[in-house]
This record gives sequence, C-alpha cells and structure tokens, in this order.
Amino acid sequence: MLINNKRSTLKKRIIRSFISIIAAVTIIAGSVLFVIWIVVAQPIFSKGGNLSDKNVDPQRLEQHVKMLSREFYPRDYKNMSNLDRCADYIMENFKLAGASDAGFQEFDVMGKRYKNVTAFFDSTSEERIVIGAHYDAFNDTPGADDNASGVAGIIEMARLLSANPLGRDVELVAFVLEEPPFFTTNEMGSFKHAEKLAGEDVQVKLMIALEMIGYFDDAKGSQNYPMPLLKLLYPGRGNYISLVSGLDQRGITRSMKNIMAGATDLPVHSINAPSFIAGIDFSDHRSYWLNGYKGIMVTDTAFYRNRAYHEKKDTADRLDYERMAKVVTGVYEAVRMLP
Repeated sequence: MLINNKRSTLKKRIIRSFISIIAAVTIIAGSVLFVIWIVVAQPIFSKGGNLSDKNVDPQRLEQHVKMLSREFYPRDYKNMSNLDRCADYIMENFKLAGASDAGFQEFDVMGKRYKNVTAFFDSTSEERIVIGAHYDAFNDTPGADDNASGVAGIIEMARLLSANPLGRDVELVAFVLEEPPFFTTNEMGSFKHAEKLAGEDVQVKLMIALEMIGYFDDAKGSQNYPMPLLKLLYPGRGNYISLVSGLDQRGITRSMKNIMAGATDLPVHSINAPSFIAGIDFSDHRSYWLNGYKGIMVTDTAFYRNRAYHEKKDTADRLDYERMAKVVTGVYEAVRMLP
C-alpha cells in the first residue's frame, strides 16, 4: 500500500512538472511571437488622421489598366513599339493632369533605347518624395495587375497632386525594365533613376513603389505567405493592402501605415523584414535601397495572393477598382501628412 502511494505521489509530481514545463515553453513561445509581431507587423492601435475627402475615380483607373493591358499588349522588353506607345500615353496623362515638368529619362540597354517617364509636382522644397510604378510586363502576359495597376495609380495620383497641391517636392516616375531578365540588375529603369538622383545628390525622403495594387480576395485562405510563421501574424483573407520594407525603416513604415489606415476603410498591414524573406525586395524600391535611399513597396502581395501572377490570366476584368482607388487615396494622404 505504501509503495502504491509513493508511486502515485511520484506520478503526480512528474505530471505537475511536465505541465509546468509545457506552460513555461508556451509562455516563452507566446512572448517571442508577440515580440516578432510588434517588430515585424507593427500592429495599429490608433490610426492617424481622418477619413480622406479626396476621391479617385475607379472608372478612370479601369480605363488606364485596360489601355495598358490590351492596347499596348504585349509590353515586354522586346516589344519596343508598345513600350514607346505606353510611355507616350503616360506622358500625355501626366501633362493633362497638370505636371509642372514632365519628360523622359532615356538610357541604352542591349543596344536599344528605353525610357522612364517622369513628372514633377510642387517642386519647391529641398526634400523629395518619389512615387513610382513599372509599366513593362513579363513576357507576353497582359500584366493588368503586374503592373498596369500601379501605373494607373500614379496617373491618377498626378490628378490628385495637381488639384490638391501639397507644398512639398513630389516626383512621379513610370519605370521600364523591372521584369526579367533585368530584375535585380543595374539595368532596371528604377536603378537608372535612383542612380541619377544619387549622382546629383538629390535629397529623397522616401521612395514609394506601387507594385500590383488591384487584386483583392475576400475568400478564407486566399492569402498566402512566404513563411508559415507569418500566417499567425497576418490575415488569411486577401482583402487588404500591404506596405513592405526593411527592418531599418520601421519608423517611416509605421507612420505611413497609420495615415493610410485612417484615410479609408481599406485594411492596411505592413511588414518590415530582412530581404532574405522572399518578396521583401521584389520591386523597384530595391533600387533606391541600393543607392542609399529609403523605399517602401505598396502591394496586394503579388503571387502570395494573385494566382494569375506572370500568367496570361492577369487581365483587367479580375481587378477591384473600388479598393484600388482607396489605395491611391491612402498613398496621397500619406504623402501629404508624413512629417
């Protein structure tokens, strides 16, 4: 009987010890996850600013996307005629919007002459904000989301900036040669532009890359992530816009996120992480990092949500222009209110 009691007591002690260990591990793991959440995701506890009264016309966004993805199809690096037509279309719209100065930045790659399209608004202050999007598409895909959506966004941004001057130096840029085989090379249009700014010692407060801003999906499980851990930190539905940047740019990312979240009812999430996480540096903002500038990507998360990424299914009819308009409004308000 005594032996049985001792065994029972020992068994209880072992169970209690095991439970204590499990509880301690759970608390530690939870604490680590909480710290990662705070550092990487920077959750919003209070939103900056009020709902914006600046409206972007979804129908005009749709018209731009259809023009780029249908009339100028295909617009990969081999199709110079369509790229030139696309550049002219962007230039025309910048001028119609009232840009104080608009022009081409031309450069040669592989024996051909390519063009970035630039436009300036309120170029009176010393510190500049650059907002850009690439107008080329991958191979022979329509590239409606990637990246006619971003180009449509900067065209309509031009309208907002002209009608509602900010009193700060803003440059809009439509880049060429973002897609392979030039991606991550010094031949990218964005690198050529960033390199030029750095060479002229231009002070750039922030570069904002609009990289695929038109695809949203409310279905459960529609949003994927590069790491399983991130599924614990972010939504499973692809119904939000994301701000992406490096760990060293948490402050300006947080400010921009808070302003955008307050400007419209579109959910805004952010991630600041090392570039070894796939997707963190997958756009033109990377070129500005390499030239010593801060850069943030505004994105619908590309292939982590849009299954038509780099496919012929990336067509204009799949995009949500109402929510896309809210992205542009949010970015405008961020540019207006960033300290």
